[in-house]
Amino acid sequence: MNFIKITSLALADSVNPCAIAVLAMILVAIMIQNPDKKRRVLLGGLSFVAAVYVGYFIYGVIIVQLFRTLTQAILTASPYVYKGFAIISMILGALNIKDFFYYKKGSVGTEMPIFLRPKVKKIIERVTSPSGAFITGFLVTLFLLPCTIGPYVVASGLLSDLGIIGALPWLLYYNLIFILPMIIITLAIYFGFAKVDEVTGWKDRNIKRLHLVAGLLLFLVGVALLTGWL
Repeated sequence: MNFIKITSLALADSVNPCAIAVLAMILVAIMIQNPDKKRRVLLGGLSFVAAVYVGYFIYGVIIVQLFRTLTQAILTASPYVYKGFAIISMILGALNIKDFFYYKKGSVGTEMPIFLRPKVKKIIERVTSPSGAFITGFLVTLFLLPCTIGPYVVASGLLSDLGIIGALPWLLYYNLIFILPMIIITLAIYFGFAKVDEVTGWKDRNIKRLHLVAGLLLFLVGVALLTGWL
């Protein structure tokens, strides 16, 4: 059942508009500095995605170890901890579904806070190369945490029973799904199937639907965990 749980949580995380928006800003920054060098745009996008993958994998290992420590400290309460993950997933799902009906930029638990956005934009505007995109991507993952960490915390908590070694393949798998939309967007822009402003426009037009999809996945996973379906 781990496959269904982790896949569902990762899919919910992957459609989060935050990461798509930041990737678009990275690509724009590189294109401004290298207007005639599409290959640098490709490498810059992939470098950013690789940095996100590495950064989130490290965070996952830390979270798994943290939950293992907490579970050992409160071993008798471990069944309640498991139910707690289900409730957290349902709350995150409900917040995302709320954004479909009543959307507000910077919503708590679903989007990057408004006050962080100028800081992220300032960092990204300095990107001129693939190596810069990697370094920036790693730094930006910290700013992305408020809007993407929820599903990851639930997934890492569920995996903590497997131990660090047992959780590693699942963390690698989770993060592969998480970055997949970013890889597709980067390749689509490189091969001319889409332009950065088209991607940004699509994200803005469909932002409520993206929140709805993520919300439904998270809420259903939470219900399944709480009722013992998974």
